[in-house]
Amino acid sequence: MTMLMRDQENVKMVKIISDSTCDLSGELLEKYEVSILPLHVILGERECEDGRDISPDDIYQWSDEHKTTPKTSAPALDKAMDLLRPYVEAGTEVVCFSISEEMSASANVMRLAAEELDGSHLVTVINSANLSTGIGLLVIEAAIMAREGKNAQEIARKMEELKPFVRASFVVDTLVYLHRGGRCSGLAAMAGGALKLHPKIVVEDGRMKPSKKYRGKMNKVLMDYVNEMENDLRHAKKNRVFITHSGCHNETVEMIYAYLQNLNIFDEILVTRAGGVISSHCGPGTLGVLFIAKNV
Repeated sequence: MTMLMRDQENVKMVKIISDSTCDLSGELLEKYEVSILPLHVILGERECEDGRDISPDDIYQWSDEHKTTPKTSAPALDKAMDLLRPYVEAGTEVVCFSISEEMSASANVMRLAAEELDGSHLVTVINSANLSTGIGLLVIEAAIMAREGKNAQEIARKMEELKPFVRASFVVDTLVYLHRGGRCSGLAAMAGGALKLHPKIVVEDGRMKPSKKYRGKMNKVLMDYVNEMENDLRHAKKNRVFITHSGCHNETVEMIYAYLQNLNIFDEILVTRAGGVISSHCGPGTLGVLFIAKNV
């Protein structure tokens, strides 16, 4: 065995971790060997772990019954420590992704957990400045780099280069959830009848902001949304695009999938359902198309 082969065998692949707001499916998490740190969804006196003991449909049912929306909170420090501990003890580099720090303290919990384990030198925390599969796009890129043998510093540097080119937007069916949650700046400026609008929400500088306003039936609204995005889609990295939704009808998702497929741009069109935290804030019937621009 050559020295090079021995060196390669001794290299430990960087571990990729994300908080639960990345909204990657179980199949994708398994494929890319990504572990999840759950945020919390709070329904009255009941506190649940996102993706573990609560589903979006449970959340909608509770919200309808109680005429309010759940609260959400950052991951528990002890759970973050439990997740990181085996990698720190093994001396394995870890890259952790969090939802935008403008929206949650998730990233800070990860940093504190690393400090408590005396593992800050091994754990790199990346503030995605995004949400949902806007994070998921970065997580997959990082996981691919880890498999290629890149170290944490190389992965983190590339992620910082990619972050400004992540395009995350979605259209909501009802403004009730965003309005109650107060997480989308600018919604208050939508006067009278606002709750009947279907606004396009974009993520910019780590915050959700309302953009174009649509009226009409949701299927037509969504087709208008993707049609207006076509030029941007043609300037996207072609490896993958996400359709992420919070419980849309199958025919609606299939309609958007067929549209993207007919563009003949992307190698992979991935469909995922938003998890509990994202669903708590955007409500049912929300759909977004998320990708990375190919400027990098």
